[in-house]
Amino acid sequence: MMVRANKMKLFRLLTLVSLMLILAGVTAFRKKNLSNPPNIIVILIDDAGYADFGFMGCKDLPTPNIDALAKSGVVFTDAHVSATVCSPSRAGLITGKYQQRFGYECNESDGYTGLDTAQQALPELLKTKGYATAAFGKWHLGYQPNQHPLKRGFDHYYGFLSGGRSYFYQPKADDRPGAKNAMYLNQEQVSFDGYLTDDLADKASAFIRMQKDKPFFMYWAPNAVHTPLEATQKDLKQFENHPRQMLAAMTTALDRAIGNMIATLKEEGKFENTLIFFLSDNGGAHNNQSSNFPLKGFKGNKYEAGHRIPFFVSWPAKIKAGKFSQLSSSLDIFPTALDAAGVTVSNTVKSDGVSLLPFLQQKLNRAPHQQLVWRKDAEAAIRYNQYKLIRVKGLGDRLYNLERDPGETVDIRKNEPMVYKKLTQQFLTWEKDKMKPSWTEGATWDTITLMIHDDLMNNREVRVREPKELNQFRLKNNKL
Repeated sequence: MMVRANKMKLFRLLTLVSLMLILAGVTAFRKKNLSNPPNIIVILIDDAGYADFGFMGCKDLPTPNIDALAKSGVVFTDAHVSATVCSPSRAGLITGKYQQRFGYECNESDGYTGLDTAQQALPELLKTKGYATAAFGKWHLGYQPNQHPLKRGFDHYYGFLSGGRSYFYQPKADDRPGAKNAMYLNQEQVSFDGYLTDDLADKASAFIRMQKDKPFFMYWAPNAVHTPLEATQKDLKQFENHPRQMLAAMTTALDRAIGNMIATLKEEGKFENTLIFFLSDNGGAHNNQSSNFPLKGFKGNKYEAGHRIPFFVSWPAKIKAGKFSQLSSSLDIFPTALDAAGVTVSNTVKSDGVSLLPFLQQKLNRAPHQQLVWRKDAEAAIRYNQYKLIRVKGLGDRLYNLERDPGETVDIRKNEPMVYKKLTQQFLTWEKDKMKPSWTEGATWDTITLMIHDDLMNNREVRVREPKELNQFRLKNNKL
């Protein structure tokens, strides 16, 4: 009996020691994790087509560096931005909230006031954890002094404040003194050499090399591949006789730039512990040779090609490579980055997105979202699981089942009246705590957008896409 009792005591002692060692290991892991938070980079491309990268199935635009980066992470196949045009999409991403909560749902136009400064931006919160922060490229979130990137949480800024500019230095045009399109280093207007996409990557790589003692957050937002369609002669020469020569040249410059930044991360030993988000700010535009195949529509409308985007997340130290097919949003970037950095936020800063880390690390086996909503003035859409309702004032509604009809061609309101009723009510519920737009895009663009939706909702070829075409349409019909 004595021997048996001693064995039991020994067993309990060994069990206790084992538990203590496990707890010590978990504590050490947590301490190590907290003491070594990831660098975070958001790569936000401008007006890129859904099908214009190799990792999305593109065959005619070579993107080897971007594809290699995608292969190191998780590619999302049902990812969406919160707006179908540039400026409000960026407002949603950087605040993590539906931009309709603060009146920011239309692109810049008359009456534009920019990003509400009461909204906390992602870099402001990351700075509370000691992050160095920098923004490169297109801002498009306001021109007032208190809306400048340096006032919104960024320590360093190199880029332009407007929604677009030339890819080359233009002292008599975009770069004239005081121009909103001009390039700025922090608050000082500066010149640059060469092609802007390459220049933005060079400046970003220099920033990466400077970060030695603390983690960094970098918002890299080139104007590529937004108009104007401009490329270097060297890049154009690579694609002689290519049916999309200009876009191919611009895309190869973009791929080269991203490759240079990733090479710098690897040289500095930072790549493995860098969380990288790659996405476009909206769907491919009608005027930059982009392809959104097989989706319907393009930038600016509520069909899938307007807001469904190429998206992947890479963090080799923490996330296994693969694919993710569940419904997700650019609004998720905000809470995901904060989660990775160990930032806890109050309810007043609460995001409409969710952290993707539990899904990417396979701790949760469900969709991050059942529902997503889009609204720009008179046009709106709501997605619930596989169903999508599009509602346009003056034109009515359309209901689609994206699982059976990804091209959004068959209206099923009459076939599924209960689904139609449910989504209608869910949209009205969503609208209750949202503001009216603080500005709209004006009569000309309102007319164009209405005509585009009228054609798409009736499965017709789009007649008018921009003001020049609207003027031609009106002249033609007046003559008839």
